[in-house]
Amino acid sequence: MRAIAAEAGALALSRWRTDFRRWEKSPGNPVCEVDLEIDALLRDRLGALDPEAGWLSEETADNARRLGATRIWVVDPIDGTRDYIRGREGWAVSIALVDHGHPVMGVLEAPARGERWHAIAGQGAYRDEERLIASDRSELAGARVPADALPRADRDFAMVAKPNSIALRIAMVAAGEADLLATLRWGNEWDIAAAVLIAREAGAGVTDALGRPLAFNTPEARAFGVLASAPGIHDAAVARLADRARAVIGRAE
Repeated sequence: MRAIAAEAGALALSRWRTDFRRWEKSPGNPVCEVDLEIDALLRDRLGALDPEAGWLSEETADNARRLGATRIWVVDPIDGTRDYIRGREGWAVSIALVDHGHPVMGVLEAPARGERWHAIAGQGAYRDEERLIASDRSELAGARVPADALPRADRDFAMVAKPNSIALRIAMVAAGEADLLATLRWGNEWDIAAAVLIAREAGAGVTDALGRPLAFNTPEARAFGVLASAPGIHDAAVARLADRARAVIGRAE
């Protein structure tokens, strides 16, 4: 997996900051031809690595046959496409192998940042060869959050640099470079599968926005929000955000 991710990352890096086609799949949802090239490469290489595994990718039309698979590849060819298109460094190739609904192997390849993240369930999480450990923060106030701006209710947090890739923002929690990452919207499994495993293996608390366990290879391939944090503040973060999360869900219904 790591070798395949490195190959995909090298391809992405070779096309980065060059002239390539780009468009919007829907308003505010950019894609480029490099996304599709890497998707094809990963499907070929990962399919050869485990031919029996199902397939779920942001850039491939979904097929319900994956729901009958015990194992499934969950892939985002370029997580953080907006940064990729703009020539910024906050993007990564994300690959996870999910077994019975749980990520068991995960890789994030972020060549523009010179970073390779990986984890195997029960064997820890690493950036290159560095073992990752989530922060030991025990107070919610002052928690470091990757963000461009904070709501008034959360101005007791401290902002740190925010890559466009949500996978990399979750990985920052795994590395102890951030204490909290939370989203209050519906998100896709391919955005977070690898990073969720990396954060868990680093000891972070990881749930959906309401504090419930995350599941993968679900029929809709999405969940409401993700909350990754230092373990000592996870319950407090859930308590602070729960009412807001329920309000967003209520409006959607």
